[in-house]
Amino acid sequence: MKSRSQARALVQQYLNRHDPAGWFEQLYSEAEGKPDTIPWADMAPNPNVTVWLDRRLAGGNECAAAVVGCGLGDDAEELSRRGLRVTAFDISQTAIDWCRRRFPNSGVKYVVADLLRTPATWRRTFDFVVESYTLQVLPPDVRPAAIRQLADLVGGRGTLLVVARGREPTDPEGDMPWPLTRRELDGLLESGLRLEEFEDYVDAEDPPVRRFRAVYRRP
Repeated sequence: MKSRSQARALVQQYLNRHDPAGWFEQLYSEAEGKPDTIPWADMAPNPNVTVWLDRRLAGGNECAAAVVGCGLGDDAEELSRRGLRVTAFDISQTAIDWCRRRFPNSGVKYVVADLLRTPATWRRTFDFVVESYTLQVLPPDVRPAAIRQLADLVGGRGTLLVVARGREPTDPEGDMPWPLTRRELDGLLESGLRLEEFEDYVDAEDPPVRRFRAVYRRP
């Protein structure tokens, strides 16, 4: 995929500058409103998220939800459609502006924020947090801090849904998006969350991709 190879080259430029997240804004701004240049922009909710929502999340639930690394907003809009009060954030100002243009009448609160430096007012605030495909585009040395911050968004008795590429510790790290190991996700347990569900499966993409879909809860 051309857009993915271009994104990988961009990531490497920023890693060489010791700036692991600065590339997101450049990627979105250089897209110039063309979603096909964004590797993960399917312009539809992530099916690996909606499958779980269909099983477990009843409509009309007005709980406070957060979508991490919301991109162009499709997952956030899906949660809002199901009745949740959604705050969706991304580190890229261009991505957030794009969301606001796509969904001018949305009830979602779109915010520019960095997962590694989330606002203090969000600490343990949300009843439901969705993280899909964000950890896997952060380099491995940054992930532990991101995982701690992610856990800190989850309020008392709140739920966190994580969807990511998966691998064994003995497998090669590969290229961005880097698959995660289960041990990396155990950082969420060390941050005070409890594992409720863990699915290790191969999805229906072409070619198929190994995924982890995990659900955590704060006691």
